[in-house]
Amino acid sequence: MKFTWMKWCALPVAVLLAASMAMAQEQPAQSSPSQSGSSATPATPAPATTPAAQPKPTIAQRKENQQDRIANGVKSGQLTAGETANLETKEAAINGETKADRAANGGKLTSAEKTQINQQQNQMSKQIYDDKHNANAQHYGNSEVGQRQENQQDRIAQGVKSGQLTAGETAKLENQQKGINQQVKADRAANGGKLTSGEKRQVNKEQNAASKNIYNKKHNAKTQPKAKQ
Repeated sequence: MKFTWMKWCALPVAVLLAASMAMAQEQPAQSSPSQSGSSATPATPAPATTPAAQPKPTIAQRKENQQDRIANGVKSGQLTAGETANLETKEAAINGETKADRAANGGKLTSAEKTQINQQQNQMSKQIYDDKHNANAQHYGNSEVGQRQENQQDRIAQGVKSGQLTAGETAKLENQQKGINQQVKADRAANGGKLTSGEKRQVNKEQNAASKNIYNKKHNAKTQPKAKQ
């Protein structure tokens, strides 16, 4: 009887002991002092990356950049029609030389040819800057004739910017505008700053012809290639 009672008393104790051991196994391990608190090792910051060097612009990119600068000068009036015609004549010559060099070398340029063209474009860049910052500026006035002159220049500038007009086409159009502008200036000087009705009709007739010329050159098969490489 005594033995039976001790057996039944020991059974709950064994059950409680087993449950305690199982709970202890499920508890998360406590971090050691070296892994917690202020003694933890701080994370190593990632090394700073240096920006990659910008590649030098290609021949095509430089040509496009020059045309954009000329177009902006035409649009703003910083470049007169005469200055623009002169710049575009020189740009057309560089483009012609580049085309001939590529044709002679299977479509590519030699290192010496690239160097030569870049030197020529450096000179062009300086001239564009000088022409845009000299005392000469294109003034149109608020008259009907002046507004028409400005509208023609805006159309030419847009054609240069979009690539619809080549440098050679632009030079011809600007020479045409230069001739009209000189005629208007001479007529005004001879009439106390004004134009007679006959002179206005003559100028409008010439601008009609110029307008048609601008349209045709902007919509023909010739375009200024955009930079691709």
